[in-house]
Amino acid sequence: MIHIYTGDGKGKTTAAMGLAIRAAGRGKKVVIVQFMKGQDTGELRSLNYIPDITVLRYEQNYGFFHNAGEEKRLKMINANNRNLKEALSIPCDLLVLDEVFSAYALGAVDRTAIDDLVLGKQDKPELVLTGREPPPHIIAAADYVSEIQKVKHPYDLGIKAREGIEY
Repeated sequence: MIHIYTGDGKGKTTAAMGLAIRAAGRGKKVVIVQFMKGQDTGELRSLNYIPDITVLRYEQNYGFFHNAGEEKRLKMINANNRNLKEALSIPCDLLVLDEVFSAYALGAVDRTAIDDLVLGKQDKPELVLTGREPPPHIIAAADYVSEIQKVKHPYDLGIKAREGIEY
């Protein structure tokens, strides 16, 4: 089945990681691809202790795509596509594509490869896709769509992300 966690609220990645931990706890093999992310996070440190979870992401923190120069953007695109290709070569029961919709919207990942994965009829693992504004054709293909809505957030008051809570 296909799961989508979307919306402008905090918790999309957290929900996906929770499902990954649940699956690994039941002996399932999990592969997580984090698009557009290179910063060290608490969830990464925790996931490193779980042998049935493989995480693929940037090897360095490139910052925001829209602030990057052309050379850095190309490195980010290449890393996203390389990580996606590697993930698809690893047999797993659950594949999480975290922040894939941002990469998709920005042209920072091969859209055809994502569409083929989601819309294809081939056998595939359980899929989890996260990020804001998923394309309508992907929403239509999904079995679960959860929208996480922001009602209030400390960032709106100028409070920066806190280690262990937001990252």
